[in-house]
Amino acid sequence: MPGVDWPKGTIGPSLSGFGDRALIAGKLPNKAPLLADFVRDARSLVPDSGMPAVPMTANEASDIAAWLQSLRD
Repeated sequence: MPGVDWPKGTIGPSLSGFGDRALIAGKLPNKAPLLADFVRDARSLVPDSGMPAVPMTANEASDIAAWLQSLRD
């Protein structure tokens, strides 16, 4: 994540500039409602995703999606 030095993950790409990307996981349009669904349960949309389902409310997922889309280069 931009501005976070730890932990240094090696599974997925950097989130820097995420809001400028056209696709989520290289497969889905980067639209807020779809991104919120992906954040909650990525494998339901992209079965080969390495991201596990994360228990959260729809509002929490929407907040995370908004934050991700605010990350611009």
